[in-house]
Amino acid sequence: MSAAEEARGLASSVRVRAFSFVVLAAASWGIGTVLSKRAVAEVPPLPLLAAQLLVSVSILSIALRWTHQSIRHTDRRLALLGALNPGLAYALSLIGLTLISASASVLIWAIEPILILLLAGLVLGERPGPAITALSFVAFAGLILAVGAQVGGVALAGVAVSLAGVLCCVVYSVAARRGIEASTSTLGVVTSQQAVALGVVLLALPVAAAGGWSIAPTSMTVPGLASVVASGLLYYGAAYLLYLTALRVLPVSIAAISFYLVPVFGIAAATAAGETLTGVQWLGATVTVAAVLAAGVVDVRRSVGTQPVRTQR
Repeated sequence: MSAAEEARGLASSVRVRAFSFVVLAAASWGIGTVLSKRAVAEVPPLPLLAAQLLVSVSILSIALRWTHQSIRHTDRRLALLGALNPGLAYALSLIGLTLISASASVLIWAIEPILILLLAGLVLGERPGPAITALSFVAFAGLILAVGAQVGGVALAGVAVSLAGVLCCVVYSVAARRGIEASTSTLGVVTSQQAVALGVVLLALPVAAAGGWSIAPTSMTVPGLASVVASGLLYYGAAYLLYLTALRVLPVSIAAISFYLVPVFGIAAATAAGETLTGVQWLGATVTVAAVLAAGVVDVRRSVGTQPVRTQR
């Protein structure tokens, strides 16, 4: 095997591994969304977010100690992005989820990859190309088929709050892509960001209480508590660690395409819990999955094709 072939093989395996990480992150977010919907029935949004982040930060801190890593050398600017996401972004998301249906929330959040693609082009100069851009819109169309019929009427306030959360995540992803490559520890970055987010949410709790928002659980059953813990581990701990690890390799416009899979995994989890889907919904989910996987294949082939060819002497 020539040196050029070895380089291409290595580039291909690295790219495939990174893309598999963002797919796993999407699975963690999708299943975590279903668990969060279950938990928010018992715990108000802000206290739920605080509890989820506390679970995540605790487990991540144990992982840091276990692997002899530290957050000391984490870029403060990168750590402070945690105030934006998951802090503000998911506080707004959970509040929005109490005002609109889960299906409506899914469609609002489905525009996130498109907005990231646009902002990454403006700020980072990323050019995913016409094929991946087209596949992104095909995936979006698939989601409309999968969940659009369930949306119904929506409250304008819920749409506005959810959209604000989406914009926070868009800015976070582009800013994180710029800084993550220089960091020495992805685990340290995720831990520091979520510790910052937890601090922001804890500061917001008394303000919310003073404003008349409920911060006390309406009840706390064993399934509800399990949902809080499991969603904290999946939605924040596992998902962000996988996503930022992949972001070291992938352009953010490529990584963001995996976000279309979040509601698909959520639908799959809800189906496993007893919900049923129509034929049109199955078709939409299939179209979305196919478009995302096709985008991954296009990206891998393109990245391998850009590897320099060295002639043997």
